[in-house]
Amino acid sequence: MSTARTLATAARVLRQLRHDPRSIALMLLVPCVMLFLLRYVFDADPATFDGIGASLLGIFPLITMFLVTSIATLRERTSGTLERLLAMPLGKGDLIAGYALAFGLVATVQSVLATALALWGLGLDVVGSPWLLLLVALLDALLGTALGLFVSAFASSEFQAVQFMPAVIFPQLLLCGLFAPRDTMQPVLEAVSNVLPMSYAVDAMNEVRAYADPTGDFVRDALVVGGCALLVLVLGAATLRRRTA
Repeated sequence: MSTARTLATAARVLRQLRHDPRSIALMLLVPCVMLFLLRYVFDADPATFDGIGASLLGIFPLITMFLVTSIATLRERTSGTLERLLAMPLGKGDLIAGYALAFGLVATVQSVLATALALWGLGLDVVGSPWLLLLVALLDALLGTALGLFVSAFASSEFQAVQFMPAVIFPQLLLCGLFAPRDTMQPVLEAVSNVLPMSYAVDAMNEVRAYADPTGDFVRDALVVGGCALLVLVLGAATLRRRTA
């Protein structure tokens, strides 16, 4: 891998995003809009928003970044851009790292906006530091980016890329502990939830919501989410194809 090539790839992706206002709006505004709607869905019971708002602060960016990243990367391949790039002295690792860096910067802005809105605009009540909440939201967004880069290698059209969402995201959403405590689930489902990264993202958010200082469980959960993002990026580089079959 080359730092210069990685940075050049990231700069190219950011230039493309600059000319795609709809994608920018989807990535930056949709999580904020979803949080805003959620707050006023529970207008009569703000405590319910406090109970699930922190978890969804991590889930919404993950889903958004997954969708946008998978489609954007697939578009590069179907248009022939990826094949031309890889014909140059540009390795798969450089390409994936460049994409991760570019979308990671967008994810950072997205996480800052969503966290600021939740805490100071919508009155989300958390005991822990806002910086810890932001850290987990950012890790979740980066995980969504990594998953999007990975699954794009297995899709041959943008429609197929969208179809991966029910397969990759929805099971995690159901089993992450948002709807019911994981330890009350059927044992097989609990075992499955224990290996899904979104479960640890929700657990980390719950730790920030309940405790003023970082706990050992929080550190473990954050490391698992970050480690999964890194692992999926490595797998994405290994499975990246030059063109769509």
